[in-house]
Formats: sequence, structure tokens, C-alpha cells
Amino acid sequence: MSDHHQAQPGAEVTLPRLLGVLSDPTRLGIVRVLSDGAERGWGRLYAPVAKSTLSHHLKMLREAGVTQTRQEGTRCYVTLRRDALDDRFPGLLPALLDAAATDDVGAHVTELPEDA
Repeated sequence: MSDHHQAQPGAEVTLPRLLGVLSDPTRLGIVRVLSDGAERGWGRLYAPVAKSTLSHHLKMLREAGVTQTRQEGTRCYVTLRRDALDDRFPGLLPALLDAAATDDVGAHVTELPEDA
């Protein structure tokens, strides 16, 4: 049985909340990793922070409507809600991701190999 978690289903993402949550380099790094649209297990995301801190960053992204999580048994998976963000703020996410890549913001967040 899968369970989808969102802060408030149907709640609209606001620009101040989106920009606020993405102002943190670690959260922006998570978005950079997820920007290819692939679903990732939480355990595949790596940032040089405590697991509890990474979990907090993932929760902040989910509650702001930036990501969606899905639980399957004991595993949790996360995806970027790119379509919803692009519908609400056309062009904003690509511009933020391009600027982050140019300035190397969030590059400390990576994806671990599947066998790690």
C-alpha cells in the first residue's frame, strides 16, 4: 500500500514560501538532484549533514509544495513537483536551477549510487 504525503492537498504554492524554502543551499541542492524528474528513495540523497537535518530539509520542501513523498513499506520516495511549480510559476524553476548551477549552489547535495 502506498501513501502520498502533502502538507495540504490542493493548497496553492505561494511565491514567498517557494523562494523562502529554496533560499537554503541544501534544499536547493535537493531540488537540483530531483530536477531530472526521477523518483528517489530518501536514502539515495546525500548531503554533508545529519540524517535528521536532511529529513527536516525534505519535510520543509514537502510542506512548501515543492516535492511529494510516497511511502512504500518502510521506504520513502521523493519526487519534485515540477509540473505543478511550472504551471504556477512558468520559467521560475529553470531560472533558479540555471543560476544555482552557474554559482555552484547546492552542489554539496548528491545522489548515492544504487548499491550504496
